[in-house]
Amino acid sequence: QVQLVESGGGLVQAGGSLRLSCAASGRTSSSFAMGWFRQAPGKEREFVAAITWNFALTWHADSVKGRFTISRDNAKNTVYLQMNSLKPEDTAVYYCASSPRWVRRTVAAEYDYWGQGTQVTVSS
Repeated sequence: QVQLVESGGGLVQAGGSLRLSCAASGRTSSSFAMGWFRQAPGKEREFVAAITWNFALTWHADSVKGRFTISRDNAKNTVYLQMNSLKPEDTAVYYCASSPRWVRRTVAAEYDYWGQGTQVTVSS
């Protein structure tokens, strides 16, 4: 199994920045890619960004492109989500997840391990 622990959420004003971290442990060799998803109250879980451990291939949702950046530190088994120019509509619980593949990386069902989530609240 892979254990994932997110951190870095909080309350920030619109236009501000936050950096989320996701530390992976356990059977990390089974993880090919990591993704960030978010879920706002009353809405479905939404893909945000994904990255591969090897070669750092990345993919960002159109809604965050140019504002959010996913990165990873292989030595620390940690994935980051740098969020700039935050908007109130970015308010959600943010989850990191691990997938054994890159294909269908925007689909939550392709991820087999999930963290507990971290709350991000952006005030207007």
